[in-house]
Amino acid sequence: MSSTGDTRTNLAETTGPHVEVVETDDAVSRRAREAYFTATQRQLIWARFRKNRTAMIAATVLILLILMGLFAPFLSPYDPTIKGRDKDYTNGAPQIPQFCDHNGCSLRPFIYGVKRERSIETNFRWVTSIDTENRKYVQFFVQGDPYHLFGVIPGEVHLIGVDEGFIHLFGTDDTGKDIFSRTLHAIYTSLAVGTLGVLISFVLALIIGGAAGYFGGVADGIIQMVTDAIRTIPIIPLFMAIAAFIPDTWSSETRFFFISIIIGFINWPTLARRVRTHLLVERTQEYVLAAQLSGAGAGHIIRRHLLPSFTSYIIVDLVISFPYIVLSETALSFIGLGLKDPVNSLGVMLQNTTSADVLLNYQWYFIPVFFFIALVLAFVFVGDGLRDAADPYASSKK
Repeated sequence: MSSTGDTRTNLAETTGPHVEVVETDDAVSRRAREAYFTATQRQLIWARFRKNRTAMIAATVLILLILMGLFAPFLSPYDPTIKGRDKDYTNGAPQIPQFCDHNGCSLRPFIYGVKRERSIETNFRWVTSIDTENRKYVQFFVQGDPYHLFGVIPGEVHLIGVDEGFIHLFGTDDTGKDIFSRTLHAIYTSLAVGTLGVLISFVLALIIGGAAGYFGGVADGIIQMVTDAIRTIPIIPLFMAIAAFIPDTWSSETRFFFISIIIGFINWPTLARRVRTHLLVERTQEYVLAAQLSGAGAGHIIRRHLLPSFTSYIIVDLVISFPYIVLSETALSFIGLGLKDPVNSLGVMLQNTTSADVLLNYQWYFIPVFFFIALVLAFVFVGDGLRDAADPYASSKK
């Protein structure tokens, strides 16, 4: 069977004779155009986002980091606080599982144990050394320190451990706390602070930016004056003043929520301006006029008509603003104005890398830095990819 143009032929088997299905290129292109024009805004954004290889790789890394943070109690072998410390292995180097050594090979990975003894060379002080004759075999799904997954589900099973003693994949700090366990819990804490801060910023931006963009005029002028005033507040002096008034009796959880709320209240003006800009454009559309003529109130129009018209853009703005909130928490904790021990955040862990002694002798303290860089870059690349995907003219600009 022939046609005037190129064809794509599929043979479908039926109970009778073979049926030849012929579809011309014109039909294929017509179906593609129909799918494009009938697709929703989310489907179009996802189709453009998938073509961005860098954004897809960043999204994969971001999902892995989020899962690591969510399942940190299960993935980490020990409690990240002082309860799970190894007092016999302080400032210990990372213990890398291996299969072979001078005694031969094993089918199971193992690490070496440590021995602690007094030495004449150190005036009989305790000295920790590696015992190459003492193999500790790595096990999976072992019983360990109790925890609550997602803060609700109790459990005691950990992904990795050893048959006796401790295993420290990223080494230990000066108190013997496992850096691997602390890093996973720090990712969760930083993500939790960022999420709470973004939610607070999101609600304030929608309310304030929505009112400014919809009503305009005097209301818009007053709101913009307030927004500009908040944008000019210097963050570091503000937190220095707040830190001076925070009682030392506050628990770690109270300090955590307080810092998250303050960060959220500081970061809403940027998102509010974006919401205002969208509403200024959309409020003159015919569907808004129709809703007004039907007697709908301002709140109903904003909530049911205007905001859904650019929901995808708001999501993009939230993803873009997320790394800046995480950076704010990390910077404040790094200089001692944010979260503090026993809370584990990336900023708190970066505090341990400020001394020259760590740089010269304990380089494994810098391992959490790479996770922090990966987390921020993943958010940045995913945000840029979503921004380009949400812009229908992005491909024509490049």
